[in-house]
Amino acid sequence: MLATFLIGLREGLEAALVVGILVAYLRRLGRRDALPKMWAGVGLAIALALAIGAVLTFGAYELTFQAQELIGGGLSLVAVAMVTWMIFWMQRAGRTMKSTLESGIDRALTAGGLWALIAIGFVSVAREGIETTLLLWSMVQSFGDAPSALLGALLGLTVAVLLGWLISRGALRLDLRRFFAWTGGFLVIVAAGVLAYALMDLQEAGALPGPFTAAAPLDPVTGAVAVGWAAFPFGWAFDVSSAIAPGGALASILQATVGFMPAMTWLQVVAWVVYIAVVGWLYVRGLRSARSSRREQRTASSSSPSLSQQGAA
Repeated sequence: MLATFLIGLREGLEAALVVGILVAYLRRLGRRDALPKMWAGVGLAIALALAIGAVLTFGAYELTFQAQELIGGGLSLVAVAMVTWMIFWMQRAGRTMKSTLESGIDRALTAGGLWALIAIGFVSVAREGIETTLLLWSMVQSFGDAPSALLGALLGLTVAVLLGWLISRGALRLDLRRFFAWTGGFLVIVAAGVLAYALMDLQEAGALPGPFTAAAPLDPVTGAVAVGWAAFPFGWAFDVSSAIAPGGALASILQATVGFMPAMTWLQVVAWVVYIAVVGWLYVRGLRSARSSRREQRTASSSSPSLSQQGAA
């Protein structure tokens, strides 16, 4: 519930801020007549996200187990790709998001078409909606159909809408830069866990070699699939199910936060470590680069008055 709450809060607040920027700009231009068209686009984006969630949830019931695992694993990989792209997109474009959205509104108003404004509202929200739907669906699948996971996501989205409304009204000040920096780091860890779960799905379906295929190394004593270094690369990396019960509270918390499962294959462990190492390093480097840029801008702005004074002298 905590993991899906944070995902719903982070993604929902991002969408709420985007909508808030669009609404505020249209009001500042005195074009309240365009608001219904923009809201229609937002409504279509929400409907699309809900429709995708419904198709994924109810459509899987008609499939075989292998097909369910293949589709689940494939869509989880898509979710990881979208989340990874979105994390770095926010790092790069977050500072210019307001001007980009406002210029899009200007172009739509100049075009004067009904569909142009609807498209602005739709595109601005659909990206976050589809990403959130895929990510939450992947996490709910990994937990089983847990009502608490869905409740956490709903609460997160509700709080996000409330915070977005308060911020747009000027009733709340929130350090959005720090908020998105911390939640972006959390999403990197969550995405690594979703990646590990996706690979497990694909291994269970036989699409990738693993403990469920003939490629699995066997323990010469027990005849079961080997565990530990002897099982590398297609067996179990570890199995602590006797100490941490699968499906228990501790296992659910660890899986939701860091992607840990009581039994993980070597392919899962290697993918998790590589993802955290590469994406985490790039993310931290982006944060440091942005911090350095802000420091240089402050230094330049503070030194410019003195330079102008020297020139006048």
